[in-house]
Amino acid sequence: MNNIYFLTQSTSLILVIAISLIFAFLGIVHSKKFKGINNYLTANRKIGLFSITTSLVASALGAWILFGPVAAATWGGIGAVIGYALGTASPMIFLIYLGKKIRNEFPKGSSLVEFMRKKFGKSLFKLILIMTIFYMFIFLCAEVTAVAVLINYISGTELWITALIVLVATLSYTLYGGLRASIFTDNIQMIVIGILLFILISIISSQSGNNLSFSLINEKNPQLLSSNYIPGYTAGFTFFIAVAATNLFHQGNWQRVYAAKDYQTLKSGLIIAFFIIIPIVFLMGFIGMVSFSMDPSVRPDLGFFSLLLKDQTKSLSLLIIILGLALTISTVDTLVNAISSLFVVDGKATFKLDKKTDYLKVSKYFILILSIIAFGIASKGFDILYLFLLADLFCCAFVFTVFYSFYNKVNEKTAYVSIIIGLIAGFLMFPFPDFSKSLLVGVFFPSNLFSPFVVQSLLFLSFLIATLLPAIILRIKKI
Repeated sequence: MNNIYFLTQSTSLILVIAISLIFAFLGIVHSKKFKGINNYLTANRKIGLFSITTSLVASALGAWILFGPVAAATWGGIGAVIGYALGTASPMIFLIYLGKKIRNEFPKGSSLVEFMRKKFGKSLFKLILIMTIFYMFIFLCAEVTAVAVLINYISGTELWITALIVLVATLSYTLYGGLRASIFTDNIQMIVIGILLFILISIISSQSGNNLSFSLINEKNPQLLSSNYIPGYTAGFTFFIAVAATNLFHQGNWQRVYAAKDYQTLKSGLIIAFFIIIPIVFLMGFIGMVSFSMDPSVRPDLGFFSLLLKDQTKSLSLLIIILGLALTISTVDTLVNAISSLFVVDGKATFKLDKKTDYLKVSKYFILILSIIAFGIASKGFDILYLFLLADLFCCAFVFTVFYSFYNKVNEKTAYVSIIIGLIAGFLMFPFPDFSKSLLVGVFFPSNLFSPFVVQSLLFLSFLIATLLPAIILRIKKI
């Protein structure tokens, strides 16, 4: 981290506390008018176009957009940028069709897992439930870590302080008001995010002048734009497969599928969200390539801030903190409510506790335990990218089988086998933390037995194999 900070810790802390408290206050006050389990889980299925659109976008765009696409672009080039943008946005298009199917067949539902429980037996449904919660927990850790690292970078504030404030504030209104509170605050947060992103990108454009262009990238790092750059293709496909697959298992998205007041509202909201998300993620990746071309010594994931804060402007630092908090809290409240709702809806079938058990109450204790763990991880500043990639691998192994079953009859045993084989095969190719080898390539068999492409594309191949093998197995069984 840098030793010269852009803000004092006291200024930064006041802003973090103030913004967090404002969102908590708004969420609690709004939800007082909407009580009951239906509001907590599905906002009583009465959400209109504006709210469903802003909520979908705000939930999809966390603090990761300030780091992830920017860093990926420095080694994956234009391919990684396009893959990241399409991977983040494409679930919105998939949900148009999947959402229609699930709303028609299971109109009183509130989760994907609940729908799958009706399709398959309890064994496979539990596996899907565990995987979904695991993925969303990793996402929660990543978001809290990202905002803590961001504010530490700007002001030197200790990671645990930011993590504690953000988690306590978000939990206070989300566990109280549920989906109603999450969607209402998403509306405000998305307006804040949109305005601040526009201002900050405009400032980068004016400060960078002619440097903010593809011509600079082509001059300094032509491989990043080259159609012959193989890592660009593998990075693009990797991000598309991984991000799209994981977002399809995001319970927050499925809650919003059910929350829309009618299918036409849902469809319009998803289409608008798709066209909002793509340019935002693409722009962040483009800025990453420009930053890398201007100064290759800058840490890849800090490219956006290096361009914006090169003059150490205090006012810009304040705007960045507000943006980071809005992005994080909008995502964290979605994740908290999503995990809680899964426990409420599917807990009875999974755990079979006493008949008098209040699953809503138990879900809140469960969330508090997960939040304490997330707080510990964020406080240490662990790089959880590797764990995130592992969660992505799980989603890739599940994605085809689960969504193929929406439209085709699939035997539970066949579905189970296809997922497990996809997971095992993908895991054998999944790279070690240094990305130099995997269990299959470098451990069970020497790396020199494989082509350079295989050795250099382990992550891409692990995701591809985990996704395609279940599809092949189901196809063979059908024949």
